[in-house]
Amino acid sequence: MFSSEFLLSMIVFLPALWAIPLIWFDGQNKESMRYWTVLGTALTFVLTLQLWYSFDLTQGGMQHLFRYEWIPTWNVNFSLGVDGISLPLVVLTGLVTLLAALASWSIDKHVKGYMMLFLLLETGMMGVFLSVDFFLFYVFWEVMLLPMYFLIGVWGGPRREYAAIKFFLYTLAGGVLMLIAMLMFYFNSAGPNGEGTFDLIELANIAAGKGTAVRFSESLQLAAFIMLFIGFAIKLPSFPFHTWLPDAHVEAPTPISMILAGVLLKMGGYGIIRIAMPLCPYGAQYAAYFLVALGVFSIIYGAFAAMAQTDFKRLVAYSSVSHMGYVLLGLAVWKITEGRTSGADYWAMGINAAMFQMIAHGISSTGMFFMVGVLYDRVHHRDLNKFGGIAQLMPEYSGLAAVIFFAGLGLPGLCGFVGEIFSVLSCWNFDPLLAIIAASGVILTAGYILWTMQRVYLGPEYKGPHPEGITPFTAREKTVAYTLVVLAVLLGVFPNYLFSRMDKSIGGLVQSMSHTYDTHHGAGASMETTQVR
Repeated sequence: MFSSEFLLSMIVFLPALWAIPLIWFDGQNKESMRYWTVLGTALTFVLTLQLWYSFDLTQGGMQHLFRYEWIPTWNVNFSLGVDGISLPLVVLTGLVTLLAALASWSIDKHVKGYMMLFLLLETGMMGVFLSVDFFLFYVFWEVMLLPMYFLIGVWGGPRREYAAIKFFLYTLAGGVLMLIAMLMFYFNSAGPNGEGTFDLIELANIAAGKGTAVRFSESLQLAAFIMLFIGFAIKLPSFPFHTWLPDAHVEAPTPISMILAGVLLKMGGYGIIRIAMPLCPYGAQYAAYFLVALGVFSIIYGAFAAMAQTDFKRLVAYSSVSHMGYVLLGLAVWKITEGRTSGADYWAMGINAAMFQMIAHGISSTGMFFMVGVLYDRVHHRDLNKFGGIAQLMPEYSGLAAVIFFAGLGLPGLCGFVGEIFSVLSCWNFDPLLAIIAASGVILTAGYILWTMQRVYLGPEYKGPHPEGITPFTAREKTVAYTLVVLAVLLGVFPNYLFSRMDKSIGGLVQSMSHTYDTHHGAGASMETTQVR
């Protein structure tokens, strides 16, 4: 229907272009600006669906790939493409941004500026997931940072400046480490008489030793992997780089919390699987046990931290630390036996589970933050000890909230179950003890989710502040909630609809990295002897 250049470019840049006419809108006509923003995000989402249905399931490589020279002097290209790893995240970004736009009716201050930054943020997020050039990836990564800083710092809660600065500094620190690693790859990818490259496909081929005399040394891969992992772990977020997250979530307005949990956290996992692992296979294997253990620790730590909270939104924020631990767990279960990859199918299962968990968490966490925001807009507090009996006053809302929270819990038949169970199963081949500890996180999750639902939705009639503000669900709120509930059920019942898109690309990644390691390590070969600049 559309050319690859047009389709991918419009998915990335349509939101930013859509923001420009907002300059001429009457600042007092807030409704028109809200509807204009919803229309722009809806059109972008339709384009992502076109990309979804035009995707060839039989191919595992990049599709719709195109390159244009951008900065020829430094071999920087404007290069976009999509594969089975990035495709689900692109569609998720379009959906969550549309739902967050529908949830932005509560924003009443500086609406024009909010909507323009909101649309610019979507462009940055789409660019991250579709970039095939490391330099371009980095540009979009930093572009995304600025709108989020202002969206938290201007439209957030009482401690919004503190939360915004903390978010900015953490992410910027990770970005600096990523920049250093990117330059290491660029200068070491050049042959004796050639120039370096930022192309992620070419860099992965060099790391794998495919068709080139240049190869990245083990020491370079290890150093670069450490820097890249820290940069992406900040976004994931993984312990101990997570401390910015609760503050950012608590202070951010509801629609921004939805995007923060539903999309931005996924950039950390995507960065690991798209850049850190393919470009540093030796570093990924060297750190595998540490990463799995860190993922398991994040699962348990996040669950206990959530259990200790009395702020409804902070509880959901810490639950994200726990749930994203399953992502790190699944990505890292690369087992080596006698110098060679053992059980590659289990590792492929783990990466598939990690990807599924990112999408499932994008749905459930978006829904949980939205449900918290619905209550906060009515009673203007988030104190769990002052809730109770909401189900008697808002039965439809409470029923939908129960489904979404159970999806986050990991109830079989809902989206949260699939990613968690397959992550744990893949870990069993890697280390049964760590798998058992990770599985116990499900019990802790059930504990704080059920306790929260009991305190908020069940019990005697609500006696907290502003009971007069509790009004029925609006049609706009129902649209957001029902969409997320339906998706949570569909992905829980038909997970292969998502797995079928990812399987070929993930299988190719596992095969390539396993072959690279086994060839140069299992056979006793040393990568250090290969020409390296």
